[in-house]
Amino acid sequence: ITDFGIGNGISIIIFGGIIARIPSQIVQTFKLLQVGEIGILPLTSLLLISVVVIGGVIAIQKGQRRIPVQYAKRVIGRRMYGGQGTHIPLRVNQAGVIPIIFASAILLFPATIAQFFQNLAFMKSMSEALSPGQPLYLILYAVLIIVFTYFYTAITFNPANMADNMKKYGGFIPGIRPGKNTTVYIDHIMTRITLSGALFLAVIAILAIS
Repeated sequence: ITDFGIGNGISIIIFGGIIARIPSQIVQTFKLLQVGEIGILPLTSLLLISVVVIGGVIAIQKGQRRIPVQYAKRVIGRRMYGGQGTHIPLRVNQAGVIPIIFASAILLFPATIAQFFQNLAFMKSMSEALSPGQPLYLILYAVLIIVFTYFYTAITFNPANMADNMKKYGGFIPGIRPGKNTTVYIDHIMTRITLSGALFLAVIAILAIS
């Protein structure tokens, strides 16, 4: 899916699984509404919160920090090249949903192991503490998502290569010297916006299981 340019393959597969459950969830919600187990006001509030969350996810996913880049003029033969301006789009959420998948897998492992030793008080307590929705689980979940967001971004995004390519083709960021200074500047910007994306990703993931 990713290779054919349709989109992020992992995200689309996860999205398909979520969409497949929506019809049954809608039917179940209306049944609860008919029998009076859920009121109009809570249902309306839930819908409004869902719309706000979806809007926030779209905004973060599409959000990017654009770093201006200027290319120096070069004369090759009798023609002049360069002198044009462009930008480097740095995505706020560079890692996508990968951090959530990794965090869920890691937290699932100790809880699964603990279930085989329920006769031990320590293991039983750990299994209960690491159950989805518990305070310890939510804290570790958020921390792991933030850590993996930075980890995955560091693997997939290389500011040094970007700075070298810019320097090779005569590009530079206004006010920043080409080379190492450009690398440090891009890395600093990416670190700041990644924190925003990681925190938002952690909040959305926690809301989904709370």
